Amino acid sequence: MHTYERSSIINLLIIAKILIFGVIVVNIRRAEEKDIPQIEELLYQVHKVHSDKRPDLFIPGSKKYTTNELKEILADDEKPVYVADNDGVILGYAFCVYQSTKSSNYTSLYIDDLCVSENSRGLKIGTRLYEYVLDVAKENGCHNLTLNVWECNESAKKFYDKCGLKIQKYGMEQVLD
Repeated sequence: MHTYERSSIINLLIIAKILIFGVIVVNIRRAEEKDIPQIEELLYQVHKVHSDKRPDLFIPGSKKYTTNELKEILADDEKPVYVADNDGVILGYAFCVYQSTKSSNYTSLYIDDLCVSENSRGLKIGTRLYEYVLDVAKENGCHNLTLNVWECNESAKKFYDKCGLKIQKYGMEQVLD
């Protein structure tokens, strides 16, 4: 089955569950190796958002991690990945990294990547993932929760603003021809 056909079927199932039950049940949990094929589909989706806006930096049609890199990441407790699971269907993920600085005495939890399936946007899954990661950071004594967002990604900036994130610093560039 092609990814497009699978996505359409998943979309119909999600809509049916919402119509029947009035809400979609999502379990946020640590990602497992069995989730890799679905995580890879989402990695392609988020990469497309970036490559559409910045093809000079993101190669269209690729993704951030290889399957082997994903296996290594999922096994690393310093780089936890959380997924939004609806009866075995991964609707979103949050890749995280614990970061400590040598010049300060604190730990941050950095969200390296947060994605919700195109078919599941608008269902508060991103908010649930973010809040879950925020709770993980608090439970583990982190000083803060940080992330980067591309200037060209307006929808992500609005989402993070609604979550209560504030600008910590600016990354700037000058593209050289």
